[in-house]
Amino acid sequence: MDFSLFYFADYGAAADDRYRLLLDTAQFADTHGFTAVWTPERHFHEFGGQYPNPAVTGAALAMATERIAIRAGSVVAPLHHPARIAEEWSVVDNLSRGRVGVSLASGWHAMDFVLRPENYRDRKEVLTRTVETLRRLWAQEEVAFPDGAGQESKVRIFPPPVQPEMPLWLTSAGSAETFRTAGRLGTGVLTHLIGQEIPDLERNIAAYRAELAAAHGPGARGHVALMLHTLLGTDREKVREEVREPFGDYLRSSIGLIMKTAAAALPGGIDLERLSPQDREFLVARSFDRYFDTGGLFGTVEDGMETVRGLSAAGVDEVACLIDFGVPEDRVLQGMHHLNTLRERCADDRMEDRDEQR
Repeated sequence: MDFSLFYFADYGAAADDRYRLLLDTAQFADTHGFTAVWTPERHFHEFGGQYPNPAVTGAALAMATERIAIRAGSVVAPLHHPARIAEEWSVVDNLSRGRVGVSLASGWHAMDFVLRPENYRDRKEVLTRTVETLRRLWAQEEVAFPDGAGQESKVRIFPPPVQPEMPLWLTSAGSAETFRTAGRLGTGVLTHLIGQEIPDLERNIAAYRAELAAAHGPGARGHVALMLHTLLGTDREKVREEVREPFGDYLRSSIGLIMKTAAAALPGGIDLERLSPQDREFLVARSFDRYFDTGGLFGTVEDGMETVRGLSAAGVDEVACLIDFGVPEDRVLQGMHHLNTLRERCADDRMEDRDEQR
């Protein structure tokens, strides 16, 4: 199991120190053998709004780190011209000497599409087309696009990227069709547990790998990265109390976004706009218990080992640890040492398994 860091929603950071947690934890991960750092694309909401462009944060990370992969989680493909995506990430690939990767998303919040309203209706089809176009541009092919004079002009991106192929994932909120599409396209999958439980995830991964093998040969395995909210310590119940208030605030902040998706997935659906304050608090409390017990990486290193073994059995390749949900930075950094211990123990387990297989 690979371990990476994921950032999404640090809406409480002071204005003069807004990216300190990102840089400090990324530098820790860089020097302790973590696989990657993911930053998102979010717009027009305090929930994640300090990350409107992962290429910009990726450029900063390229200069602050030396080894770790720098990834977008995600670029909302229908909001951008594909040539612009390729140009920006080629710059970051050069700054990082070949360490970038990009997960592409179709987008889901209509307000985000004030940037490209014409793409909202067909956003999933736009996403699929973008994958092929990005691959061609990254390979230094000339690709024709409509220009300002109403003609088609062939363009090739500069600077040339360092990596010969662009590492790509598709972001899925639990849709089996997105998993299958990723398999057909030969990309990885970046996903989470908001709209799916572990058994659903296992079925989706199996469908992904079946499509991957059918389209790209039986040896193609692909890559599945799973986002999990994360905080580890020495006592599970103490960790529960440490995360209860900040994670509850995080869930309340997300009610118009992430929580809306989670509520709609419940039996019969829930209209958040019609909930009373008491009912909203009940939903937050239930969501907290579910995330802590089965939908996150919380507790002790031993708890983490049990969680990781279950995820590995389900077919997950990488845990993308979402760490910026309001816990004080000093505690997050302390938790990073426990997370690194978990990473090392998982690596030792993997080595033991390989030795047994020999």
